[in-house]
Amino acid sequence: MVDKRKTAVRGLWCAVLCTAATASLSAPATSAPRAAVGNSLKERYHAVQHGGIARAANSSITCRSAVGKAEPCDTAQKGGAGRNDDYKMFYSDVDRDPNTYNSTRAALRLPKKSKVSYARLYWGGNLRVGEVKPAKDNGRVLVSEPGGDYRSVKADTVQKHRREDGADTYQASANVTSLVRASGPGAYTVAQLNVAMGHSKAGAWGGWTLVVAYENSKSPLRQLSLWDGFAASEKHSDGLPVATRDGNVPANAGGSVGVVGYDGDRGSQQESFTLAANKRAGTALSNSANPQGDTFNSTITDRGREVPGRVPGHRNTLGYDSDIFDAQSALRPGGNRLLFRFAPGDDDYLLGAVFAEVDTRR
Repeated sequence: MVDKRKTAVRGLWCAVLCTAATASLSAPATSAPRAAVGNSLKERYHAVQHGGIARAANSSITCRSAVGKAEPCDTAQKGGAGRNDDYKMFYSDVDRDPNTYNSTRAALRLPKKSKVSYARLYWGGNLRVGEVKPAKDNGRVLVSEPGGDYRSVKADTVQKHRREDGADTYQASANVTSLVRASGPGAYTVAQLNVAMGHSKAGAWGGWTLVVAYENSKSPLRQLSLWDGFAASEKHSDGLPVATRDGNVPANAGGSVGVVGYDGDRGSQQESFTLAANKRAGTALSNSANPQGDTFNSTITDRGREVPGRVPGHRNTLGYDSDIFDAQSALRPGGNRLLFRFAPGDDDYLLGAVFAEVDTRR
């Protein structure tokens, strides 16, 4: 996207108070329908157990040819600095099925003998580019589990947002716990994701992320949390509050934080993602793939490393982010309250989900 508005004071705030619960923690949270227009993030799932959170993700659309003086498409796909508005964009389709017009694949990895506690699939994109896609198709995708055939997955939540640059955007999600619990780890394929192709100043973008909370007796005792919504950075100049919980984060705790974002452009400035324990100053979360000032930069990474098992495995996803950050430096003081801050700088992105695993004690 071009012509980004620069507003230094804007920010997305996620105030999160994690808790050590003693009730039945392996049960999934209630999946109630949400409002049609998303403008905040709310807690979707929380548990305290020996385990963690795993993720599989991929983008559903990529470049076909450059527009103007942009670098070649294959250079961008290999990790170049191209943005989605620099290209004519077209669907990725890896399944060789003539009945699907887009499909991408990613591997879900779980430690041995893990039990799936909760799984949720997120997908979304821009419906208005060179073509216009009907919003009625937002709430359904096809999913193929490892070694299986496609089955239809219907969303229980669909949220949308329109922007002044012409983008007509949405995020949908569905509880897929039973599917993932039965199928286990392996390659998942998501097809027929509703996203427009073509070229415009807003750019074409879209993708999916599968978030899975699991229980494993050999893993540390952790707080596992998932928040979701559809928050537009340009709409939250005063901050974004999120549901809170009491908790116990010991000093020198380990942990990680994952984010799902849309239309984050590579090469933006002043964009930051910080995490603070209690009321201390925030610590910037960044790594070699997601530098400070350019957190949402069209990548699918795990603590700075490319994620294996994605087909296609483009390093620059041209507008889709699903990244995991090591949070240990921010958690070092310990405390009972965690505060996330997402500051967009000059990049007007959309935040779809945040998930965290943080060491705790009862």
